[in-house]
Amino acid sequence: MPRPKRSSIEDGAFRDPLSDYSEPEYVDNLHRILEEQTITYVKHQPYTCVDESMPIEEVLKKMATLDIACVMATRDGRLTGIFSERDVLDRVAESFATVCHDPIATVMTRSPSTIYESEAVAKALGLMAIGGFRHVPILNVDDRVIGIIGPRRVNTYLRSCIEGSQAA
Repeated sequence: MPRPKRSSIEDGAFRDPLSDYSEPEYVDNLHRILEEQTITYVKHQPYTCVDESMPIEEVLKKMATLDIACVMATRDGRLTGIFSERDVLDRVAESFATVCHDPIATVMTRSPSTIYESEAVAKALGLMAIGGFRHVPILNVDDRVIGIIGPRRVNTYLRSCIEGSQAA
C-alpha cells in the first residue's frame, strides 16, 4: 500500500494555527485578572518545609510555635507530602502517645496536588475548590517548593482584586 502524500509548505497546504487567533473574552476585569495573572501574584511566602523523617511531635511543636496550619514535607529538597491540621485530627490525635515519635512521613498526605509558579490564579482556585484542598504548594520549573497558598492568602488576594476592579 503506497504511503499517502505528505503536504508541504510549497503546495500551499500549510496553515498558520495562529492566523485566526482571537483575543479571549472576559466577563469582567476580575475574570481577566484571574486568567492572566500567575499564582505568584498571590502571597505565597513565608512557607515551612520539614524533612519527612522529622518526628510528628517536633513538627507539631514547630507548627504551634510558628502559628501555621500546615507544613510541607520534603526529601532531598523535593516535595513528598503535606501535613496539616486536618491530618492531626484524622491520623494523629487519637493515638498521639503511640505515634508521636514516628516520622511525619507516616501520617502526612503523600504526593499532594501542586501548581507551578507560571500557572494562572484561576487554575489554583479551581484546584482548591474542586479538590477540596485548603493549601496548595507552589513549585518552580525545577519542581522545588517556592511557596504555598491557603485560604487567608487567597481571600486577601481576591479582596484586593475586587477593590481594584471597582476602582477602575
